Amino acid sequence: MPTIKLKTEIEAPIQRVFDLARSIDLHKISTASTREEAIAGVTSGLISGGETVTWRAKHFGVFQELTSKITEFDPPRLFVDEMQKGVFKSLKHEHLFEECEGSTIMTDILVYVSPLGPLGQLADWLLLRSYLTRFLMKRNEAVKKYAEGSGWKEVLKN
Repeated sequence: MPTIKLKTEIEAPIQRVFDLARSIDLHKISTASTREEAIAGVTSGLISGGETVTWRAKHFGVFQELTSKITEFDPPRLFVDEMQKGVFKSLKHEHLFEECEGSTIMTDILVYVSPLGPLGQLADWLLLRSYLTRFLMKRNEAVKKYAEGSGWKEVLKN
């Protein structure tokens, strides 16, 4: 199974980073290029344990929907979302947070299985893994920017 692991150091308190990472509103901002919108479940604010969100976005020129559920939730250290319905055979995204000398280390571990067997494996190798890595990096850059600046005050206003 392909696995993507990213670590991002953010100069902000762990609770702020944790909340921004689970913010539906910040996710929408960070994925504007794919026109991502939450269309069912939790559609704004902060998602929590046991809750679901269905995203509609344009990837590779095609609109797709993906429903994800928060299957593990241990604030402010961890939350895990797992695909319930979508194009992948399976997708699990672990979000880990650790305090380190006044900063927060945010670690993403994304494990997925593409559909279509060997054809899906070829797609992973050719483009999907790098596409998903860039997608996560862009999202993490937004979390970092908002957490380290004053943007978090607007996103987490509730």
